[in-house]
Amino acid sequence: MKKIVLSALMLLGLAFSAQAQDISKNALGLRLGDNDGFGGEVSYQRGLGDNNRLELDLGWRSSKNVDAFKLVGLYQWVWNIDGGFNWYAGVGGGVGSWSYDYSGANDSGTILLAAGDIGIEYNFKEAPIQLSLDLRPELYFNSDDYREDNFGPDIALGIRYRF
Repeated sequence: MKKIVLSALMLLGLAFSAQAQDISKNALGLRLGDNDGFGGEVSYQRGLGDNNRLELDLGWRSSKNVDAFKLVGLYQWVWNIDGGFNWYAGVGGGVGSWSYDYSGANDSGTILLAAGDIGIEYNFKEAPIQLSLDLRPELYFNSDDYREDNFGPDIALGIRYRF
């Protein structure tokens, strides 16, 4: 029985790894979502192999009362669904800084975070454009008063130029 289960798992792994991928060497664009108050991020993807890549996202906020930035790096695995449709999952971490000054009360701090990522994307054949929708839960460490619960789910729509 153990041999059958092991053989089935190996065949399943081979099936996932044998599919042709459509990962661009580079993609640059925007990731638009709640992003825990940052709103949009500048997003860069770098293909590392046939089915994996690195994604770097830089979010910043500058307003009357709040200034902040956050840089997140994710290692992602990509699997083809059909044609230009892919799904992906990844893990990573990030760092950032925040400060606020509101009605005489001010504070600042550093953000360290661990993040996961799961999403779906479509790579257009006619144009070098990629659309994606993903969920990135973030767990914050050393965040002081940045978040009371130290957890932030982030859903975002991404649009990138592939080159």
